[in-house]
Amino acid sequence: MSRMQGKALPKGAQAPNYAGIDVCKDWLDAKLRPSDKAMRVANDASGHKRLSRFMADNGVVLIVMEATGKYHRAAQRSLYANGFAVAVVNPKRARSFAESIGALAKTDEVDASVLAMMGETLRPDATPPASKTLGKMQELVRARQAALADRTAMQNRMGESTCDAVRESLNAVIEAINSAVAKLDAEIAKLIAGDGGLSRRMEILVSIPGVGPVTAASLIADLPELGECDDKAIAALVGVAPFAADSGDFRGQRRIRGGRSALRSTVYMAAVAAARSNPDMKRVYERLKAAGKASKVALTAVMRKLVILANALVKTDRKWTPRTA
Repeated sequence: MSRMQGKALPKGAQAPNYAGIDVCKDWLDAKLRPSDKAMRVANDASGHKRLSRFMADNGVVLIVMEATGKYHRAAQRSLYANGFAVAVVNPKRARSFAESIGALAKTDEVDASVLAMMGETLRPDATPPASKTLGKMQELVRARQAALADRTAMQNRMGESTCDAVRESLNAVIEAINSAVAKLDAEIAKLIAGDGGLSRRMEILVSIPGVGPVTAASLIADLPELGECDDKAIAALVGVAPFAADSGDFRGQRRIRGGRSALRSTVYMAAVAAARSNPDMKRVYERLKAAGKASKVALTAVMRKLVILANALVKTDRKWTPRTA
């Protein structure tokens, strides 16, 4: 049975309402369409209960909110537990929608109203909340990604610096980041080992030549849809699906766009390794290079093949095995 799209309409309600919720650390601003009712509550357990009553009393059938790191998770989980369909959308998508309807101003109330209108017109799919274990892993993986970005910035500054005192200071920061990354890696490994589902998914992913524990952890955390989508959808989520650029008789070059950039960067490094160590991926890479394709185009094809392969293996719950003649 599919999940209920909100609560039953109360007596006297003229039409179903769609809700947009603008999320910040301390507050949740809700706006309804077409009734135009609004409400602000604290972003805590008490506020979440008030918000659920408000949605139920006004016959809300779909709630739209932006992904905001960790600040939307508790509200999403509370609303979902109370039977509401909640769609969590990419902030870039919400901003593009706002600009398309001429909503150029940006305030909490405007953002909530735009999200409500987005729900009413586009009807985005509901997003079930991640389990607490997966949510914790996502936080750990993203903290690791941020730490690596900081380390790269420090290393770049180190390369430009000629002052011994500055270099000594930067080196101390880099060592501290390395220590933090090691601790995060240990926490990620411990979390996966303690969860049967995550452990099995890790086992399947690292069986693919070229996919190491870091890439596998990123796929688990940043691509929970793995094993549940078709090939085109999973490639689009990572941002390695080519999109057409045609108009009339003109046939433009297909290019990748969108997707989850942090995950795509991780998969790119895995593709570099797979093009050398994975016999299937090596054949794909060498065939495209022999056909005159640029190295980046060939590597993008390998990235797409890797993601589709990982999706298929997780879906069928089996490890990678080499193809035999």
